[in-house]
Amino acid sequence: MSGGILMCPLELPKFTKSYWRKERSNKTYPPLTENLTTDVCIIGAGIAGVTAAYVLANEGVTVHVIEGSKIVSGTTGFTTAKITAQHGVIYDELIQTFGKNEASQYFDANQKAREQIKKWIDSLSIDCDFEERHAVLYAQTPQGVEQLHTEKAAYDQLGILGELSTSKEELPFPVSETLTIPDQAQFHPVKYINGLVKEAQKLGVTFYEDTRAKSLREDDDEVFIETMEGHIIKAKQALVTSHFPFNDKEGFYFSRLSPQRSYAVCVRVPSEQMTGMYINVEKPSRSIRTAKGDKGESYVIVGGEGHKTGQHDDDSHDESTVQRYETLTQFAKQHFQVESIDTHWSAQDYETLDRLPYIGEMSSSSSHVFLATGFSKWGMTNGTTAGLLLADLAQNKFNPCKDLYSPTRSKIKKEDAKHFVKINANVAKELVTGKFDRPTDSVDDLKNDEGRIVMVDNHKTGAYKDKNGQLHLVKPTCTHLGCDVHWNDGERTWDCPCHGSRFSYKGEVLEGPAVKPLERK
Repeated sequence: MSGGILMCPLELPKFTKSYWRKERSNKTYPPLTENLTTDVCIIGAGIAGVTAAYVLANEGVTVHVIEGSKIVSGTTGFTTAKITAQHGVIYDELIQTFGKNEASQYFDANQKAREQIKKWIDSLSIDCDFEERHAVLYAQTPQGVEQLHTEKAAYDQLGILGELSTSKEELPFPVSETLTIPDQAQFHPVKYINGLVKEAQKLGVTFYEDTRAKSLREDDDEVFIETMEGHIIKAKQALVTSHFPFNDKEGFYFSRLSPQRSYAVCVRVPSEQMTGMYINVEKPSRSIRTAKGDKGESYVIVGGEGHKTGQHDDDSHDESTVQRYETLTQFAKQHFQVESIDTHWSAQDYETLDRLPYIGEMSSSSSHVFLATGFSKWGMTNGTTAGLLLADLAQNKFNPCKDLYSPTRSKIKKEDAKHFVKINANVAKELVTGKFDRPTDSVDDLKNDEGRIVMVDNHKTGAYKDKNGQLHLVKPTCTHLGCDVHWNDGERTWDCPCHGSRFSYKGEVLEGPAVKPLERK
C-alpha cells in the first residue's frame, strides 16, 4: 500500500477541477425565458433539490427546478462523496446537546438516506461506481484515542454498531486506534445525480439551468419567485435548496451559518486495496477514500485543510489556497505510491450553530417556503435526508424528523449561543478590517495569472491579470452585505470572508448568498 515517495517531479495541475466533474452529462438545459406556474418550484439542483424533485414527481406533483449555474455545479459535484452516517465525532455531542432520542433519530435518518440511495441505484439501474465501504475514524494521539472511546460510548447508548480496533493494517501510516461503522458506501455523485435527473424528467420534472433566483415573496397561498432576468414563477410551494438560502435575510440565516471551505487532491496510484473510507479525529483533518477510473485506474482522494471561507487562519495556519493543495499533495506522496496528480479542487459547506442541518419552514411565518442548508460537509446523506423531508413537507405529510431539523427550533444551548456570538463577532471584525485596509500595490505590480486588491485612481480595486496579461477589475465589495472580498489564488476567485459569497475574477456570482455580481470596472 505504501511505497515511499516517487522521485520524479509531480506538480499540481494549473487549474482546479473536481474529479467528479470530469464526468459531465452531455445533456444541457435551457434557461427560463418566460413566466410560469407550477405546483412546486425547487431552487437549486444539487442532491437535496434533485432528490425532492424525483420524490414529488413520483407522487404526481408538477415540479420545476431552476439552477443558477449548471446541474451538480455546486457542492454536490465537489464532495468526497461518502455515503455514511458516521459524521466525525458527532454522536456524543448530539446526545449532550439534544438528548439520546434526537441523536438516535439523526443516525437513523442518515442510515435511511444511505439505504434510499442504494435502493434507487438498484431499481433505476444508475451506473455511478457505488461501492460498499466501512466508515472509519482513526486516531494517532492519546487525545484522539480518548475521543474515539467517548464516541464509542455514545454509539453504545444509541445502539449503533461500531467497533474499536488497534489494527495497524488499514492505513499506510501508524494509527493508535480506529472506530468503524460497517456497511457504509461511496460513489460517483455526478453520475448518480445525472441518473436521478434523467428519471425525474421521465416523470415530468422540468429543469432550467443558468436561471438564478433574485427574490421570493409569499402571498396568501402562493409563492412568487423572480429570476435575475425578471421572469416570475408562481408556485404553491417553494423549496430553497440553493446550498445557502439566497433569501437569507428571511430568518437571518447569514447570522446562523458559518461558511467553510475544504480541499481535496486526487492522485493516481498503481493499485489500492483499502476497504474503508477514513477520516481522523485530530487537527488538521485528513479524509481518505479510493476511486476507480472508467478504464480501471486506481486513485486515492485525500481531503482536508478546512478553514472559514475567505480567511486563512483556522485549520492549517496562515496558508494560501495553493499551499493547502500542496500540503495535501505532500501527505499523499508521503504515504502512497503516487504516479501522478490527477485533479485537485475545493468545496464549500455551511455549519449551523448546533451541527444539525436546517431543513423545514423558512421561518415561523412561512407556510409555503421551505429550505435545506447546513450539511456540515456530510451532504450525501444529509442532502438526501433533506430532499426526502422537504418532499413530505411540501405535501403536508407527516415526517418524524420535522421537529429535529426545523430551522425554527427553539432549543439553543449555552455553547450554541457562544458559537452565534463568535460567528458574528468574526463577521463584524472582517467588515470593519476590510473597510480600513489600504493596499499599497498597483496593477503594475501584478504578474500574469495573479490577483489581489490594489489601488486604482485612489480607489480599492480587485484586480486579476490573466495568463495573457489582460486585466480584469472589479469593485471588491460583496453585493450581499458589503464586506470586502479576498483573492483566492487557487480557484482564481473573489471570496467573501463574512458570509461565504464567491465570485469569478470577472465578478460573476459563483456561490451565494449574493445574487448580484461584483461591479466591474
